[in-house]
Amino acid sequence: MSDQALKTTPLNAAHRALGARMVGFGGYDMPVQYEGVLAEHRWTREHAGLFDVSHMGQCRITGEDAIAQFERFVPGDYQALKEGRQKYSLLLNAEGGIIDDLMAGKPDHSGLFVVVNAGNKDQDFAFWRAKLSGDAKLEVLDRALLAIQGPEAAEVMAQHEPALAEMGFMDSGRLMLFGVDCYVSRSGYTGEDGYEISVPAADAERIWNLLLSDARVKPIGLGARDSLRLEAGLPLHGHDVDATTSPVEAALTFALSKSRKERADFNGADRILKELAEGPSRVRVGLHVKEGAPAREGAEIADADGNVIGTVTSGGPSPTLGHNIAMGYVPPAFAEPGTDLKVIVRGKPAAAEVVATPFVATRYYRKPKA
Repeated sequence: MSDQALKTTPLNAAHRALGARMVGFGGYDMPVQYEGVLAEHRWTREHAGLFDVSHMGQCRITGEDAIAQFERFVPGDYQALKEGRQKYSLLLNAEGGIIDDLMAGKPDHSGLFVVVNAGNKDQDFAFWRAKLSGDAKLEVLDRALLAIQGPEAAEVMAQHEPALAEMGFMDSGRLMLFGVDCYVSRSGYTGEDGYEISVPAADAERIWNLLLSDARVKPIGLGARDSLRLEAGLPLHGHDVDATTSPVEAALTFALSKSRKERADFNGADRILKELAEGPSRVRVGLHVKEGAPAREGAEIADADGNVIGTVTSGGPSPTLGHNIAMGYVPPAFAEPGTDLKVIVRGKPAAAEVVATPFVATRYYRKPKA
């Protein structure tokens, strides 16, 4: 896609003013780095990183039976979800493949607020427009989306609204923040504590600059966002999961609510329940690549005897661990942590070991139980 065809977020000028290196991603002109991927990664792990994720799709799904209709295509129990909460879910096709992964919650009493991936948003919105009926409505929102992530993010945000410190992981709400109407959730894509904040597009640059005026906060590009999510073992749609991958294969069974499995009333339920009972043909695993260059997407995975058994879907250096890591798919017989495998990098086999994910412990803030 040429630069002329790329869309821009409301913060494009702000990124360029900060000297960001811009690249095309998901059809948008986006900052891949500012001072450097490694420095930005470490800053987020130690302080607070600010991300522009306005390229992602935001919408409301409303109407008397909108949530029941939404549930036909996702395996989560959203009718039982309490107001002020959100959960991760999967938009499934009839074969149980993952059309997209998403966040959907109830920030207020009027239906769902949903965030989907940038590269899939047009097809997702078209899907829902075609499937929703009656008084169920899809409203696409033209808003900016910021994420502030890291161990100091909560302290930074509490200066602007003390009540935000009381939110727990996956809490969500609609409130006045920075003088404007915002959707806020305590969530993110880095494995760190933090918040995702949907703001009116016209106010995005003011809020971005206000947050960056705090010495604990630095801007973070897509390069560090990718290495952070890889360390957290989080899949990237279009790479680690796609429309052929099932939630069981992708090791995302936590997104399958017990009540929904019992009702088996969502897209692809037959395949998914069969795989839960009998096991899938492949499963996503984490790999510690013990030698050589990083194993990138597309690298072959072989067993100890050199027989090719799978493929790497994401990989790179882990700044936190100091060695190379990867995710990929192998048959279940090779998925147990501690299994010795090989990855083929530049035509040469390199020793690898299956390890549990996340590679780096997550630090989501969970409220103490009463």
